[in-house]
Amino acid sequence: MSAADSPTPHSHRLTLAEIAAIVAVVVIWGVNNAAAKVATETLPPLLMAALRFAVATACLAPFVRPPFPNWKSLAVIVVVGGPIHYGLIYLAFWMARDVSPVTVATQLWIPFTALFAFLLLGERLSRPALAGLAVAFAGVVWMSLDPHAIQDWKAILIGAAASAAWAVTTVVARRTTSIPPLKMQGLLAAFALPVLAAGSALFETGQVEAVRQATPLVWACVVWAGFVSSVVATTLVFWLVQRREAGRVTPYLLATPAVSILIGWMIGDTLTAQILGGAALSIAGVGVVALAERNLRAGAAKA
Repeated sequence: MSAADSPTPHSHRLTLAEIAAIVAVVVIWGVNNAAAKVATETLPPLLMAALRFAVATACLAPFVRPPFPNWKSLAVIVVVGGPIHYGLIYLAFWMARDVSPVTVATQLWIPFTALFAFLLLGERLSRPALAGLAVAFAGVVWMSLDPHAIQDWKAILIGAAASAAWAVTTVVARRTTSIPPLKMQGLLAAFALPVLAAGSALFETGQVEAVRQATPLVWACVVWAGFVSSVVATTLVFWLVQRREAGRVTPYLLATPAVSILIGWMIGDTLTAQILGGAALSIAGVGVVALAERNLRAGAAKA
């Protein structure tokens, strides 16, 4: 490929390879949400999270080597983005009866990121972004008030808390550009593994029996989360944002909940008009925030 054919962050059209990568990430993450529910029906949530990071640590260990600059920011990333975020995620799916509402709640990390960047970093929060924030949260509330979904309100709330934790991680990671992404992922996994394993030992019971009862499908969910999602999908995302501005890619990843909702419906989720309407409203709001952030950053780059 000649230099003239090489894509740049400001190229208009995505290449076929980039489109394929986006589709792969959407499918991988969409399946991973359903896999989290399937796995936590057998494995306690903290144990499931620990097993995920046992696989991820084994895969990412070669990337974890000195030096380790920005240790204060790195500490926030590995603590909040590791055991706190993933502990809450798996707790939410373990508590929930259905995949779909929790999946939608976890997408709130995008508007939370815009909000925290405004509060913590002083970044601009445009009117479209504010409108998107309001719409996204209103969609989750409307979805949660459905007579069926409201039975999962605790799980939805925990899923939203997990998305807030990931948003904090994202905001801090913006200031920590000196650490390569896969190295950061490896450090996060290496820290999360012992913390989540200790949490499971302290707060959960029946782990040995759960491991014995785990079917090949459950172990496939563990490997999917630890390798396919944590390593393969993450690598693809990093490859994409190295070629394009992050805001150029993020809106397409909002198709992830559609994959999860479809799989959830196939495995028995109850989907009412109110749940689907609230989910669509929330995802639309998240999309507005993502597009507003993209336009804001594009304008800042031109200034």
